[in-house]
Amino acid sequence: MTESFSQYGAYWMCFLVLTVGLYGMLMKRDYVKKVIALSIFQAAIILFFVIAAYKEGAGVPIFDKEIGAETAAAYINPLPHTLMLTAIVVGVATVGMALALLIRIRRGFGTLDEDKLKEKMKS
Repeated sequence: MTESFSQYGAYWMCFLVLTVGLYGMLMKRDYVKKVIALSIFQAAIILFFVIAAYKEGAGVPIFDKEIGAETAAAYINPLPHTLMLTAIVVGVATVGMALALLIRIRRGFGTLDEDKLKEKMKS
């Protein structure tokens, strides 16, 4: 068990953060808390992909004459990191848009609580 945790500890921590974000999105009633939980969930997914793309002892993907081009294992694949930079930008835009909508909802209905908002929308 300890070998499994020490070997995959980063993945377990990523799963823990992912679980916290999912719990917040499903169980919290305040929409601001749901947006925060969404950000935590997104960060956990990005962290997972960055951890999965990591290689011990590998270098940057710039051709080095000492390493050579035939040993591809000596280089890090930049694609996952590039995609996660894109995911970060999309995440920031999503959170910004969600917060703008929450400001509009608060001004219109006077609350951000899910249950109270449903009641006000019915009447």
